[in-house]
Amino acid sequence: MKNDGVADAIGGLLDTYNDEKEAMQYHVQLKAGDVSDFVILPGDPGRVEFIAEHFDSATLVADNREYKTMTGKYKGRSVSVTSTGIGCPSTAIAVEELANVGARTFVRMGTSGAMQDFTRVGDKVIATGAVRYEGTSVQYMPIEFPAVASHDMVAALVNSASNAKLNYHTGIVQSKDSFYGQHNPEDMPIASELLQKWEAWVKGGVLCSEMEAATLFVVGSYRKLRTGAVLLVAGDQARGESLTKEEYQQNMTESINMILEASLDIEEESING
Repeated sequence: MKNDGVADAIGGLLDTYNDEKEAMQYHVQLKAGDVSDFVILPGDPGRVEFIAEHFDSATLVADNREYKTMTGKYKGRSVSVTSTGIGCPSTAIAVEELANVGARTFVRMGTSGAMQDFTRVGDKVIATGAVRYEGTSVQYMPIEFPAVASHDMVAALVNSASNAKLNYHTGIVQSKDSFYGQHNPEDMPIASELLQKWEAWVKGGVLCSEMEAATLFVVGSYRKLRTGAVLLVAGDQARGESLTKEEYQQNMTESINMILEASLDIEEESING
């Protein structure tokens, strides 16, 4: 009788999983078969078509709210790109719903602000982990749980960046909820806390600041997904430096190509595994 109960419970879980895969996902408006197992995650919906232009072929499959998705092929490998909007709450929704319909590898591709003297504008940062200075991931795991990228995804990205001879760094990034809390901390009611923590992170070697990676890594750990992040250093607040439009497009192209080449390594590992 006990074994029958276990079998029934497992059967129920499988039915729920299959129902999730068949269902149209509410926010991203995707169903099973619409996306690859490998998904690039920019924040801005306006970047989706630009990223897909680097595929060998691509088709628009959904466009709802901040979530725009295109799926295609790169050197024979199926790939997708889905925008997440700004910040961790919408990123968590995207990852949850994409995972429900079959996506298994997620690489955030975004911009960031420099936090070290040696992270120069135009450099790429391959995140190994993230400071959880945001409010979404704590609704998944206690704050003591680390937000870390998947080792094999980091290795594939490093290999790709090295082959392309790009200027890149690997290490910890900071994920925040408030853009203006970083850029105008002195104006905020909790100015002393913001400034003290920023100084601590800089001293601790945090490379750059962005707004989505920590939740991606924590949700990925919980959902047993492969995760990574490539962050273009687009500005340096301390130095007052930023990329021109032309420099931005060229550097984003380098980031896109880095991720696409890394996707080929991941496919080979999946097949061989």
